Amino acid sequence: MTEHEHVRVAVIGSGFGGLGAAVRLRREGITDFVVLERAGGVGGTWRDNSYPGCACDVPSHLYSFSFAPNPEWPRTFSGQEHIRAYLEHVADVFRLRPHLRFDSEVKMMTWDTDKLHWRIETSAGFLTADVVVSATGPLSDPKIPSVPGIETFTGEVFHSARWDHDYDLRGKRVAMIGTGASAIQIVPAIQPDVSRLTLFQRTPPWVMPRVDRAISGAERWLHRQLPFTAQARRGLLWGIRELQVQAFTKRPDELGLVERLAKRNIARAVKDPELRAKLTPDYRIGCKRILLSNTYYPALTRPNVDVVASGLAEIDGSTLIAADGTRAEADAIVFGTGFHVTDMPIAERVVGADGRTLAQAWETGMKSLRGATAAGFPNWMTIIGPNTGLGNSSMILMIESQLNYMADFVRQLDVLGGRVALDARPAAVDAWNHRVQERMKRTVWNTGGCSSWYLDANGVNTTVWPGTTTEFRGATRRVDLGEYDVLRAARPASGETPEDAPEPRTKSTRTRKVEAEA
Repeated sequence: MTEHEHVRVAVIGSGFGGLGAAVRLRREGITDFVVLERAGGVGGTWRDNSYPGCACDVPSHLYSFSFAPNPEWPRTFSGQEHIRAYLEHVADVFRLRPHLRFDSEVKMMTWDTDKLHWRIETSAGFLTADVVVSATGPLSDPKIPSVPGIETFTGEVFHSARWDHDYDLRGKRVAMIGTGASAIQIVPAIQPDVSRLTLFQRTPPWVMPRVDRAISGAERWLHRQLPFTAQARRGLLWGIRELQVQAFTKRPDELGLVERLAKRNIARAVKDPELRAKLTPDYRIGCKRILLSNTYYPALTRPNVDVVASGLAEIDGSTLIAADGTRAEADAIVFGTGFHVTDMPIAERVVGADGRTLAQAWETGMKSLRGATAAGFPNWMTIIGPNTGLGNSSMILMIESQLNYMADFVRQLDVLGGRVALDARPAAVDAWNHRVQERMKRTVWNTGGCSSWYLDANGVNTTVWPGTTTEFRGATRRVDLGEYDVLRAARPASGETPEDAPEPRTKSTRTRKVEAEA
């Protein structure tokens, strides 16, 4: 790219959100856009997470775009390699390759108030854009805790999302830190090969059986020949999850039955009462994401596995010391400690109209309008923004809803005409977030008695959507100009063309919806 390149829309990231945005822009007739990707290929989190056993915990036919059904899913819950292949397929089928700019990490995005566009600095050069769609995703930047003495460790250290495939774990003493969605897949995948596996568990997760199987050739043939059968399958999967939402958001006590089933699952797999006690959570099921596995509990009962019911507190050479004083020797440490979700690093690289970064604007907590736009950051929107996460269904449903909002946002700019920008009104952002947080008060994520990655440093749930995907789709179907200030560039003096007008005279002015329609 060149320093003077200008595009209508710059999309950041090429995971589900970024590729979905690119497809939607093309469907809207917009081809003047780029997709900036810091890595060398598409896939987002499904490119970065390639650890042993990596797979999705949402059924394949629901974890895919409605506009790009895949009749060839090999399993009901597909693995990482199949999901990444699907995203490569989407990039090809929808002719997105010419728009992709790999090895182009965004260093800074700065709003130019005079010119009403974004100035974007990347590792590959500079460009400007009328609109920025940030689709970096919340599961993109690994979080590794600061552990005293880690610099003294002489072995190998890596995060689950940055798996070192050149390091052979066979015959090694391995410490697994964390018990989240990645850890419960890694543990059974590596347990048979390592000499000893020590799991440092700060909080046990609730784990339910994974009803996974190969999808038969006959089923795949049927979905190919009669596409409505795949649509029906997807609709059934979606409907079941929509019906479950009330238990999470309004009546957490109804989850008691599910909790009893989860305890039976532990009892069936773990006969040792001491180990079973370590693995039984003391919080309401659903407060943290419910995990799915048929192999996690059996792996923990193997003779070469130790479960330390305490978090890692200190490292002394090759010795790992837990908060309860338990010590374990290790040749390698694998951190399955999650991501920067409520403090997304991309926010430090977005500079708004008042010179503040998005991280500074969100210093007391992430807030956006309808999970998409932020006050003071005109013509900027995010896919999978604050309070758009789900606790029991497919994020692709939420992404597609946000793509509807993005498409109407760009349409509104066209309707308004000229050099124009939309900036979310602070009052609208506050009103939206007040409604969200009021609904959040009775959800299992806030009342279930756990401390999860859904909560920010202030204990506020800025991650999950407290409703159904149907409700969110309705809320993001179109842009309400009453929730935005309209920014326009000042007209050039009489006799001057816009190109001739001196820079100081292109100051933006704020108008209300009424003024925009006048």
